[in-house]
Amino acid sequence: MTLLSIKNLTLAIGDTEILHDVDLSMQAGEIAAITGESGSGKSMTALSVMGLLPTGSKTTGRIMLDDTDILDVTEKHLCTLRGNVMGMVFQEPMTALNPVQTIGAQVAETILIHEGTTKAQAHARAADMLRKVGLDMSPNRYPHELSGGQRQRVVIAMAIALRPKLLIADEPTTALDVTTQATILDLLRDLVREFEMGLLIITHDLAVVANIADQIIVMQNGRVVESGATQTLLRNMQHPYTKALFDASRHRVDLPPKIAGDPLLNVKDVARDYPMPRTTVFGKRPKFRALDAITFQIEQGERVGLVGESGCGKSTLTHAILGLEDVQRGQITLAGSPVFTDNRPNLSVRRRMQVVFQDPYSSFNPRHKVRRLISEPWHLLPTPPADADASITRALREVGLQAGDADKYIHEFSGGQRQRIAIARALIVEPDLIIFDEAVSALDVSVRAQVLDLIADLCRKRRLAYLFISHDLTVVRGVTDRVLVMKAGQIVEQGDSEQVFTAPTHPYTKTLLAAAPRLPELDKV
Repeated sequence: MTLLSIKNLTLAIGDTEILHDVDLSMQAGEIAAITGESGSGKSMTALSVMGLLPTGSKTTGRIMLDDTDILDVTEKHLCTLRGNVMGMVFQEPMTALNPVQTIGAQVAETILIHEGTTKAQAHARAADMLRKVGLDMSPNRYPHELSGGQRQRVVIAMAIALRPKLLIADEPTTALDVTTQATILDLLRDLVREFEMGLLIITHDLAVVANIADQIIVMQNGRVVESGATQTLLRNMQHPYTKALFDASRHRVDLPPKIAGDPLLNVKDVARDYPMPRTTVFGKRPKFRALDAITFQIEQGERVGLVGESGCGKSTLTHAILGLEDVQRGQITLAGSPVFTDNRPNLSVRRRMQVVFQDPYSSFNPRHKVRRLISEPWHLLPTPPADADASITRALREVGLQAGDADKYIHEFSGGQRQRIAIARALIVEPDLIIFDEAVSALDVSVRAQVLDLIADLCRKRRLAYLFISHDLTVVRGVTDRVLVMKAGQIVEQGDSEQVFTAPTHPYTKTLLAAAPRLPELDKV
């Protein structure tokens, strides 16, 4: 039985046509995946089904959900369908949840709106639904008290509270670590099987697509360029764009050989505690140990990876290395100079380190032009360079951009170009160490490949030492000489990247590698 059928869907916003004659259909109990790069029309297709298009949108064609044409009903009717018949899981759970309401209240809200139950009944059902998605905890907790994976489970509970026939999941695992990602995907698969609902999953992660979907729809520039049963499409890709996407997802970086150098960063026996709320009125405040006896070195020109689940202490360690947080025990030095001196950050050391963040857009001030944005690290220098314009031009060209880009605003660039600008900002003071903090996790596979190739190219031009933090194990393997595996505030395994990934010794490392989604070998599909 056909659950969702989209025929000749065309969408225009103002004078710009976003979707062009989109066709797709899916059955009840089926998992369909829409994949493609940013701007391909994936999310706009999903929002069209939910009736959540921007004001001024113009659509033609048909979107049939069971016997209802979504494009032909009133907003009031759509409100009865949302939650009852179709639900949606958004990419970023923290922004999809109300920070001042408990998780139980937010799940119960859907039930109260659509059904004539009492508040007590709705909250009891909400608690049951939270347990159904694997959250065996008090429904009186707030979103900020949960991890990323737990928040995503709450959003899923809200979406399926009334057991809708269709669930749309928009990039539900992009920001999650590999074990949490595997858990969420298993949960979605089990819910489809139990409720016999259809799941339309939107993602640019082709490994996820290949492992969960019954059918794949590939979109480019607002058009469906290829679709079919997953195994059939993987065996016999026809469209060049589909082939290019899968080739990019398998891309291996040509990293130049490591050249032995002197020790640069030295982290020795570092521990960091955080005070917890008192459990009794007069009792001592318990402490949570975020870092426990962390010890490792990075040499000049060495590329080191750091992997681990959310909450393992990666961010705390990063803050400590950058001199943003002091530690209770141990010492961190860069080229022999301590990052902290007398409980104060040593700014002369800090200016020799730079960081590239996960989301390049939010790490820039949108009111300033690129010229000012990438020269921000100069404020750490005693005196700015005399040839400022030449330095800016050189930094932009080094990351594959043009000198004229210095006079543009950040919104004028694509995601990949913004990340290149972030790398240019990190390079402009010629630091000794760069920290890449999930620097490619939000990028499409083809853009990610380009940025990783850029990093490898920079390693050929200069002795670039970096700490590469990511939950994408395939990426870490390709761009690092050595990898550190972190769990519960401790380094549980470290060694040569190929050695750790091919023959791990610690059970936790084995668990991480087993949870990572993989693309099947095409000749074996």
